[in-house]
Amino acid sequence: MAVGLLALLDDIAGIVKIAAASLDDIAGQAAKAGVKAAGAVIDDAAVTPNYVQGFKADRELPIVGKIAWGSIKNKLLFLLPAALLLSLFAPWLITPLLMIGGAYLCYEGAEKIFHALMPHEAEHHEASLEPAAIDPQTLEDQKVGGAIKTDFILSAEIMTIILAAIETPDFWTRAAILAVAGIGITFAVYGVVALIVKGDDFGLFLAKNGRTGGGRALGRGIVVAMPHFMRILSIIGTAAMTWVGGSIVVHGLYEFGLAWPEHIIETAAHWAEATFPAIASFAGWLATAAVDFVFGILIGALLIPVAGYVIAPAWRAIKGMLPKREAKPAA
Repeated sequence: MAVGLLALLDDIAGIVKIAAASLDDIAGQAAKAGVKAAGAVIDDAAVTPNYVQGFKADRELPIVGKIAWGSIKNKLLFLLPAALLLSLFAPWLITPLLMIGGAYLCYEGAEKIFHALMPHEAEHHEASLEPAAIDPQTLEDQKVGGAIKTDFILSAEIMTIILAAIETPDFWTRAAILAVAGIGITFAVYGVVALIVKGDDFGLFLAKNGRTGGGRALGRGIVVAMPHFMRILSIIGTAAMTWVGGSIVVHGLYEFGLAWPEHIIETAAHWAEATFPAIASFAGWLATAAVDFVFGILIGALLIPVAGYVIAPAWRAIKGMLPKREAKPAA
């Protein structure tokens, strides 16, 4: 009896060791795959603070929390099963779907630039797409909804990169690695975003409560610098959104046989690397991003009238044919 019990305990210990090794392997592969998606992750972190600007300080972290929760749902409820199922049954659909998402990012980026250059025309275009927010809660809901849509596209790119980097063929292990990497990346991105948007509050606290003159001076410096930093980050975020979208569309076109945009990008990258050999890698990346950005702007500029004169009227017509919900009686 004792011998049987010891044998059972030995088997349990062996199973636990195997499970621990599997968990270690999943965590290791998730970290490795996450590193390969670092470029898209950085773009995500640069884009998101734009959606928090203009709100009161006490609403900043709740808004970041809502967007982060939407990002978790995007990755786990929609993108993870979709990525796995598409990779198994319809891998040919992945590129067209990514291209649609990339085109949306191009549109978003081009619209922000349009708003900066011609604010009155841009406001008229935005009013044609959806009614203007008439109260702070509606404005917040619109901003959060827009951020979650943008996050969906960036998350789709991140999850696709991670899936391509996973080495194991086992379905459930791939699913576990995708889930771990997706959750880890979301916490990292929105943790950084939360720190960024509360930077001015930290500086104000330091300026008022610093124990030394140097600490108080640092706090005042942070308060003065944060608006400039947020403007720079907003520009970087818009550029990132646009070049990521342009890159996705250009790579998709290449897979469908339209190679000249990809060749232009490769030529620009090789020229930059040869011209600046001391910083060849950075120069090549910068040239690639710049040409992707130009393609993204062109694609987005073409989509602005399409959205205003085709997509928005068609969507309003569809909504008009749907049964309207009855308003709830006031309590």
